[in-house]
Amino acid sequence: MEFNGNRSIYLQLSDSVCEKILRRALREGDKIPSVREMAVETEVNPNTVMRSYSYLQDRGIIHNQRGIGYFVSEGAHERTREMKTEEFVQNELPRVFHTMDLIAMSLEEFTQQYLEYVRERKNHEGDK
Repeated sequence: MEFNGNRSIYLQLSDSVCEKILRRALREGDKIPSVREMAVETEVNPNTVMRSYSYLQDRGIIHNQRGIGYFVSEGAHERTREMKTEEFVQNELPRVFHTMDLIAMSLEEFTQQYLEYVRERKNHEGDK
């Protein structure tokens, strides 16, 4: 996993788990890698992984079954979607809107770009 220097590693690890949940690569009840396994896999300190798992656990996205490991919680997909939507609206959209304003991009142009992105993504997924 490559990390972005602009965001805490524990949050980037959390984002990775959330993306897997949103893409349904991880489903409710699925076991996720142990702290040690994730630390080895991502080449980060186990304390960083623990911080990430605590962050997700505090938000009800994962839970710990003592002595067994961490699992995706019931309702995690919806909670994750809500959390990521809130983050997007608060953090990303203002930057997008600011840039759109600077370059005088209309909502119609933005919509067209988004639709093109979706078409290309579907075509790419169809190639797999």
